[in-house]
Amino acid sequence: MQGGGAPGRDKSRQQQGGGPPWIYGTHAALAALANPARRIRRILVGQDQAEGLASALAAAVATRGGDAPPAEHVAREELERVLPRGSVHQGLAVQASDVEPIDVDDLLRLVEGAPSACIVALDQVTDPHNVGAILRSAAAFGVAAVILPERHAPAASAVMAKAASGAMERVPLVRVVNLARALGQADLTGRIALVLGSEGEGLRRLTRERCDMLVRIPMAQGAVESLNVSNAAAVALFEIARRRG
Repeated sequence: MQGGGAPGRDKSRQQQGGGPPWIYGTHAALAALANPARRIRRILVGQDQAEGLASALAAAVATRGGDAPPAEHVAREELERVLPRGSVHQGLAVQASDVEPIDVDDLLRLVEGAPSACIVALDQVTDPHNVGAILRSAAAFGVAAVILPERHAPAASAVMAKAASGAMERVPLVRVVNLARALGQADLTGRIALVLGSEGEGLRRLTRERCDMLVRIPMAQGAVESLNVSNAAAVALFEIARRRG
């Protein structure tokens, strides 16, 4: 969801040079660089920011055992040439492979033996900014994974990574063909699956029927009709954490 210019033009700008997508912004790019599950193709650093970012870059590369190409110090115009128009890159962009999503069986193994495990499932949440913000809250509150349907959900893009501010590297994404069926098959007894719907339509009927209970966030009467889904996720995760002490 980029502003300014024609969509086709922005897409061509983002894909300049070919290969994997670019992840930009200091938090997102450094986290991607430090993640050994990603293969790093290029690291672009703005000439004006190179000195200030040197130690953080070195630490991120050391985390992956030095397996990364040398950073290229470039002019601001070069950074803006390879990124979507209007990107807030903060002088750093990393071209990196995607992180492979895990499946439901992987998730069950991940939470096995964790009686207080919490996961978040998103139904028809299509804005990558919202999913990124939810990933950030999920990381803050120790969520085991975020489940997304294959359809009606955004790809794990640079926009999502920027909004997640590094959390995309810490919280696994689980892609499922049928969200309602996945919720019904997953045995999470004693644990919590927090299911959130889109701000407009909410949960679909089949997804709603798989939930053990439906809850609402109390708000001042007449103040606002609803919260943004990422804000609702943060409030709900805080309440779960508060009740668990």
